[in-house]
Amino acid sequence: MRYNTAMNESTYKQRRDRLQVMMRDGVAVIGNARLQTRSNDTEYPYRPNSDFYYLTGFEEDNAILLLSKREGVFKTVLFVQKKVPEMELWTGERLGVEAAKRRFDVDEVFSSDAYREQLSTLLAEHTLVYFDLFSSDAVYTTLKEVTQEMLHTRAITISPRTFSDITKLTQEMRLIKSEAEVALIREALAITQKAHHHAMKVCEEGMLEYALQAEYEYVFKKEGAYSDAYTTIIAGGNNANTLHYIKNDQRLKEGDLVLVDAGAEYGYYASDITRTYPVNGTFSPAQKELYEIVLDVQLKIIAAIKPNGSKKALQALSERLLTEGMVKLGILEGSVKSLMDEKAHKQYYPHGIGHWMGIDVHDPCPYSDDNGEELLFAKGMVLTIEPGIYLPEDDDNVPEKYRGIGIRIEDDILVTTDGCENLSEGIAKSVAEVERMCQGYGH
Repeated sequence: MRYNTAMNESTYKQRRDRLQVMMRDGVAVIGNARLQTRSNDTEYPYRPNSDFYYLTGFEEDNAILLLSKREGVFKTVLFVQKKVPEMELWTGERLGVEAAKRRFDVDEVFSSDAYREQLSTLLAEHTLVYFDLFSSDAVYTTLKEVTQEMLHTRAITISPRTFSDITKLTQEMRLIKSEAEVALIREALAITQKAHHHAMKVCEEGMLEYALQAEYEYVFKKEGAYSDAYTTIIAGGNNANTLHYIKNDQRLKEGDLVLVDAGAEYGYYASDITRTYPVNGTFSPAQKELYEIVLDVQLKIIAAIKPNGSKKALQALSERLLTEGMVKLGILEGSVKSLMDEKAHKQYYPHGIGHWMGIDVHDPCPYSDDNGEELLFAKGMVLTIEPGIYLPEDDDNVPEKYRGIGIRIEDDILVTTDGCENLSEGIAKSVAEVERMCQGYGH
């Protein structure tokens, strides 16, 4: 494994057991991600499917987990790539079937090559199959073909006829993080903190955005993170007004701000941090005015997070506070209520206040229940808080001194028993802290 984590096989076994309890009688098929071609015969660095890893802790491609439940009896089957010495010479050692039997607390282990031939036996006497609705992997193509064959085989009287999305259950499970999961996020953030502080110190006029990106990635790997949690955004000046700017190919200019959205991934758990700082180390008066508006909103939103609170309430509060700030600076004109009714503020604050975070940087956990009611905050949830203001340089409705400035400030928040904890509070954020770090005086 790439990481020495606090989780072991018993953790993953408990998760599988919990999922089987949540399931109706049926069979769940969860495939791991396949290698993805980058160009010709080279692949992207491999990362496992998040749900598969959450349930197994297994990192190899071409693996499949099958869980069955029938009248209170559970069965767990794992398919893994067989050992082929000739291939291992090129691609590295595989665990193989026999070692997998010793490592995993499952009922049976087969070679992935045996998936098709075993599938009809494992599906027998089951009418319900759970699968990953969002995957187009060959695992599910084979599943479809085998179930079709079973339907047309006269000797088989009971076969799958109902299909359900297993991710609905796994994503509910992933919503509340265990102490071990939070520990991995903390480690990711400790590395991310070092990267942001290092980059603030080395950032300078004339530097290419991707050169600053390289400084982040250098620290990530140097400090033990195998990769970033997502493609780093390095947006100098007006580029910050493109929310998911990842070209990162322009030079940083004297007098501009640079918006950096960068987070390390550790143990397959994400961090997600945005900081906006001056290329020359000092905020201009206009930049400082905007920055402090955004920072004040972010601090107030974080302070409002507690169990039984709601993301919708945070969104509404952030929009009202940012609108008030933009009216104060003359970016918007009119009453706050009228502007919000007209959604005028959305032009400069178009996104949500945050999102769930965990194994995926945008953890696909539910925001509402089966009745459409919003899920309220509970201890163990982790979310980002990231208000922003984005003022394009060609917007003549914006006072000239603010044009071309985009500011976002983002932290990662853990909901606790009676409030919340800012897991990333150690990353420089106030004007004074940021300037001190950019000028080389921070720690």
